[in-house]
Amino acid sequence: MMAMTSVHEQLPPNSVKSILMYPFARRTTEEKLLVKELGPDKPEINISQQTKEKDKLYKRSFCRSWFNRKTWLTGCGEANALFCFPCILFKSDKCDSTWTKTGLTDLKHLSERIKKHERSKVHMENCVKLAVLGKISIATQLDDGHRIAVRRHNEEVDKNRNILSKIINCVKFCGAFELAMRGHDETDSSDNAGIFRGLVDLMASIDWDLREHLENATVFKGTSKTVQNELLDCMLAVLREQIVDEVKTAKFLAIQADETTDISTHCQLVLVLRYIDGRNNIQERFYEFIKLPNSCADSIAGALLERLHSILPEGQEKKLIAQAYDGAAVMRGATGGVQRKVQDIYANAHYIHCYAHQLNLVMQQATSHIPQISHFFTDMGGFASFFSKSSKRTAVLDEMVAHRLPSASSTRWNFNSRAVNTVYEHKNDLVKCFQTIRNSEAFDGPTKREAGGYVRMLEDEAFCFFLALFHKIMPQVDMLYNQLQKRNIDAVYIAGITQTFMNRMQAIREAVPNLAEDEEYRGPVQEPPAKKQRTLGEDTQHHLALEVCDTIMSHAKERFSFTKHLISATLLQGDLFQQHSRKFPDSALETTVEAYPSLDKARLKTELSLIYENEEFRSCKGALALYQVLMENNLGETFTETVSLLNIIITTPMTTSESEMCFSTLKRVKTFLRNTMSQDRLNALAMLSVETKMTKDIPDFNTRVIEKFASQKERRAKFLYK
Repeated sequence: MMAMTSVHEQLPPNSVKSILMYPFARRTTEEKLLVKELGPDKPEINISQQTKEKDKLYKRSFCRSWFNRKTWLTGCGEANALFCFPCILFKSDKCDSTWTKTGLTDLKHLSERIKKHERSKVHMENCVKLAVLGKISIATQLDDGHRIAVRRHNEEVDKNRNILSKIINCVKFCGAFELAMRGHDETDSSDNAGIFRGLVDLMASIDWDLREHLENATVFKGTSKTVQNELLDCMLAVLREQIVDEVKTAKFLAIQADETTDISTHCQLVLVLRYIDGRNNIQERFYEFIKLPNSCADSIAGALLERLHSILPEGQEKKLIAQAYDGAAVMRGATGGVQRKVQDIYANAHYIHCYAHQLNLVMQQATSHIPQISHFFTDMGGFASFFSKSSKRTAVLDEMVAHRLPSASSTRWNFNSRAVNTVYEHKNDLVKCFQTIRNSEAFDGPTKREAGGYVRMLEDEAFCFFLALFHKIMPQVDMLYNQLQKRNIDAVYIAGITQTFMNRMQAIREAVPNLAEDEEYRGPVQEPPAKKQRTLGEDTQHHLALEVCDTIMSHAKERFSFTKHLISATLLQGDLFQQHSRKFPDSALETTVEAYPSLDKARLKTELSLIYENEEFRSCKGALALYQVLMENNLGETFTETVSLLNIIITTPMTTSESEMCFSTLKRVKTFLRNTMSQDRLNALAMLSVETKMTKDIPDFNTRVIEKFASQKERRAKFLYK
């Protein structure tokens, strides 16, 4: 008996063998309802017969379409026989044993036997028993009082759901605009009940149903702290389910991760998922802020692997093709870093060093190893610092220059660019401003001395030369930096914009000898210029300028060159198609297939050769453009391997700008006055803020939230229909 029970537990509860071994009548109510929910088992049935009629040999085999035509039909894969599902559950002596014990195997007379069984009274009785199992009896359902009670219950559910949906809209509004929901005192008589309560009261003033609910509700009001947290949990769960569903339909997945410290000095790791959704659009979805005990590699890698295990089911490890970080040592370590630990589990998850961070490193190298250039940017930072120390100084600046001076930054080079451009364009006005401060009796001695130093700096020939040089360089850096912040970029696109950047830097390098004679460099001087200070000779200036340009170009070429798995981008770089048509890039193809073993090398080479030879494809400006053209023209099945490679290239993130933007949201949501916020509440509010569009795009979002809210626990208010 124990052996039989063990075998039964391994079988599906709705299978014929399980029902015969463990009769339906002996099962508990929960087990019976489970069997009814699962319905008839439909295994593979291998029944074939040969019959001879009128000297002709006929071969018959069972067709699975019978399962769809007759919903009560079930089968046994071991006995290779057909059974009646309701009759085998509620079998009695009146039942035909063929349909309940031995099973039907006669295919020649199958249609006749089915018609005969369907007309039998016992079959109809068993079908009725199965239909009403777990439900209120038909007599009760036909009772007028019961039907009236059900209708009233459902009307109350409609009303409660309508009220709860309006409260959900208030929570969504606060989350989308990053507003603090809680107030100092949330009682009804409070003057500072918070934005959420204020918003609910505002809606109640124009909505009679909501106002009546708030005034008369005794069981469920919907504005308490507990309900707020439960609704936020349900919203977060719905949005995460939507993201996971999109990931399931995507062919490949990549992750971006970065860590920072929040206002309460806790280490927070952000996880962003990148993939192509079912509409062939690139998506970078915020998934979670993860609170870490420390920022070591083991802690970060452990948290990432735990989340990835819940997102990617077992057997789909190859779906993760890339992991992008900011290049910190703990992240990029080849032996003990996070990327190594993740790749040990997900072999295809190749590491990407964020290209926007690499551009910052390029500029740091160009401006830090040359002392004169380093001193120039140090001096540039002094302008903003001088005026920020005093409102009197700022008043003179506003009056004479009418333009504030932005602070410089060693990592955000767009701030340096703004500082350089402002000083260059308002140089003469700044000289007059500093002279006014130096000659004014309203300022003390140290201020006058500093102002005099800035006047001499602005009249220094070397400073003005470097100012003009970087006024030409920084816009090119800005342009590249802004392009690297876009979401829809890929390796092919980056190859094009970095080559354009290199060409423009080369043009600036060639124009260095004429920089001093440029009229734009001299500026619109209204008065005869003062005699400039000479700290460096002209040859030295030119030499340093050439060194700056060469350093930027050499480091950019080194850091932006494609190696290892990124070499795959060169296979689909439009400006190389003509060259590839003459000589196929076999080495790049070999490296690509080695990095992504799922690709069919022979077929990919054939498809790429066709693309290279077709002139219409040579205007390709990026992998995304080519991918969309192939999909819009229904060429996905023709170029299957090329589409897979394009999907890989597009899914691979080249920057971590999305994770940086998530940190901006973190700083706005978890502020000094909200530093005790729980992690679940933080994630829910951040998700509502970052993924506002996705929240709006889910048509039944409020309904799904209400369903989760109602099923969380037994509630006194009615939210579930009968």
